[in-house]
Amino acid sequence: MDETLNTIELATELTIAWLGNPNTRADADAVPAFLNSMHEAVNALAGNVAEPASEQPTEHVAAVSVRKSLASKDHIISMIDGKPYKTLRRHLSTHGTTPEEYRARYNLKADYPMVAQGYSEARRDMAKKIGLGRKPSKAVAANEAATEPKRRGRKPAQTEPA
Repeated sequence: MDETLNTIELATELTIAWLGNPNTRADADAVPAFLNSMHEAVNALAGNVAEPASEQPTEHVAAVSVRKSLASKDHIISMIDGKPYKTLRRHLSTHGTTPEEYRARYNLKADYPMVAQGYSEARRDMAKKIGLGRKPSKAVAANEAATEPKRRGRKPAQTEPA
């Protein structure tokens, strides 16, 4: 009890010092929150880390069903907020989750897509059009060699044997 009293007193003293600073502008609502954060910080430094009461696992309710989320080829509807996205990766990262965590949270199969089918096809067609993912054929290599300009210039001088 004596350690708890000391951490409370220390947190109170820190809060009073914070309020006594002429550069501090605080509302009456901010003072209890600051006092709580100071108390938690002092407890953590003292080694008296208390478990927060709100660390219960939260139940995540899907905004839409799995069937509805994959109903369109043009987009995937997020189960977090119910909005359509062409790709979910950036959306998930803004919510601090990975695709694996997202699938686990909503009990989705491991092959649940993170990219809309239409968007994936468009990207694949564009990549094929520019020639990504294939080795250049002999005809393409010969064509490139034919279009490459030939160097013109003097021949290197030959040295005479001594």
